[in-house]
Amino acid sequence: MESVKKNFIYNSVYQILILLVPLITTPYISRVLSPEGIGIYSYNFSIAYYFSMFTILGLNNYGNRTIAAARDDKMELSRNFISIYIMQLIATVLVTIVYSLYCFYVAKNIIANIFIIYLISSLFDINWFFMGIEKFKLFVVRNTLVNLLSVICIFIFVKKTNDLIAYILIMVLGRLLGLISVLPILKKYIVIVKVNYKDVLKHIKPNLILFIPVLAVSLYKIMDKIMLGIISTQTEVGYFESSEKIIKIPLALITSLGTVMLPRMSNLVSRNETEKAKKTIEKSLYFAIFLSCSCSFGIMSIAKYFVPWFYGEEYLKCILIFQILMPSCIFLAMGNVIRTQYLIPYKNDKIFLNSVILGAVVNLIINFLLIKNFASVGVSIGTLTAEMVVCLYQVFYTRDYINFKRVFKNGIPFFISGILMYAILVKLDMPFHSFFVNMIMSIILGIIIYILFFLLFIHILKIKKREYLE
Repeated sequence: MESVKKNFIYNSVYQILILLVPLITTPYISRVLSPEGIGIYSYNFSIAYYFSMFTILGLNNYGNRTIAAARDDKMELSRNFISIYIMQLIATVLVTIVYSLYCFYVAKNIIANIFIIYLISSLFDINWFFMGIEKFKLFVVRNTLVNLLSVICIFIFVKKTNDLIAYILIMVLGRLLGLISVLPILKKYIVIVKVNYKDVLKHIKPNLILFIPVLAVSLYKIMDKIMLGIISTQTEVGYFESSEKIIKIPLALITSLGTVMLPRMSNLVSRNETEKAKKTIEKSLYFAIFLSCSCSFGIMSIAKYFVPWFYGEEYLKCILIFQILMPSCIFLAMGNVIRTQYLIPYKNDKIFLNSVILGAVVNLIINFLLIKNFASVGVSIGTLTAEMVVCLYQVFYTRDYINFKRVFKNGIPFFISGILMYAILVKLDMPFHSFFVNMIMSIILGIIIYILFFLLFIHILKIKKREYLE
């Protein structure tokens, strides 16, 4: 069995790779395609992604959990994989047909049609299987090569505003190639076994239960952009999309932790190792709070230099959006740990389901009230509020299992240090004429301030460093 640390590193690399192509190419693409071009891509991608969710359903959680529980029995593992994949195959074919009808009768544009390739690629998305058996290295290496190839293609083939279609083709074909590349590895871990329709049907209900939260979350992850594009403008979608890309950087590491720990926690639960599971969750929460506080307050602090340097001066509105969106990273981080390390492994799906439905309702209400007058800023407020509601709901209903009183006490130094770092840097104007130099100097100063305040507060609160590490 791979170690948790190694799997975390591998999956962190994988999550960052998912962001790598858009992140590396963003300064170039944002200037070549303009906010409107970015908005057009984001709007059409959001619709295609929404359809694609119905091909995978809740497999990233359910498939991961089911495979993890059966990984020590090759025959049972093979039976579960084949029966789950048949369900995925049927769903993908049906959804692709429906999306094709949408393209023909509603969208009626070439960009929407190109995203049919994105839907088809879901046929080969079996990452949930490799996550379940904790073999993250296998697909990380292959996706690294595919992502590097995509970056090269973007710089070669995307030269002007009219190259938007070329950019979209590179993105969707890159995903398809990356997913296909891991298929040859599969035969090493499973054997062909006969399954019947009952084997397939038994996975539908529990999978759908875990899909409902995914669908609800999508209302304030994907539907935001669709609503913004319909009620406001494609340019506003471009502002929001560009800002959201940055928040995904710290979240990639936090998501990695959750993805790696879900099968490990499922295994601990199956062995009834409750105390070990509780300690693991607490350590994960400290890591999530540290990472989210330092990154979110840090990025907010340097936004005034980062945005014009990274995106260009057409995107100055993103500075305000950063200030609103980034704190949601803290709630997302805590919620991810609670969900992947307690709710899903212990099959407390009802709490997970209710929390995200509540968050979706709150988000939709705020969007309807604010988008017309505040556009991308209104959507950002809705996202922040929704993430806060979801996290607080989950904290309240898991308080008897997780010692949040100790977690919050030990988490105070991370939070207060981040706020004080932000308060100092946001008021401080660097004297240099280069946005890049000002940003680098702010980062260095921010790290020093954060560490000094952190050490001061753990001393004041008499928190021993081993409490974060043991």
